[in-house]
Amino acid sequence: MTTDEGKVKARVRDLLKAYEAYYHQPVMNGMGAPSLDFVGCSKGRYFAVETKIANKGMAPRQEITAAAIRRAGGKVFLVNETSGMDELKEWITNETE
Repeated sequence: MTTDEGKVKARVRDLLKAYEAYYHQPVMNGMGAPSLDFVGCSKGRYFAVETKIANKGMAPRQEITAAAIRRAGGKVFLVNETSGMDELKEWITNETE
């Protein structure tokens, strides 16, 4: 049975595949630097996506990771059950930014 967060992740995967974005989903095991649920590249642009259930936001450690990605020039998205997918789709389909 798929969890609610698993359903959000499936929607993100489907979108990224539909627009041929390269992505992977790091498996965290307590070793190395923390990451978000998805990291990838689309049209030469680096991005990361954190998925959550309901309308939840990122945990403090995830916010630190997101801030580091932004400082390096990457784009970060928070996608939950109520928001974020439209913003991600608009960015993926846009040629610039």
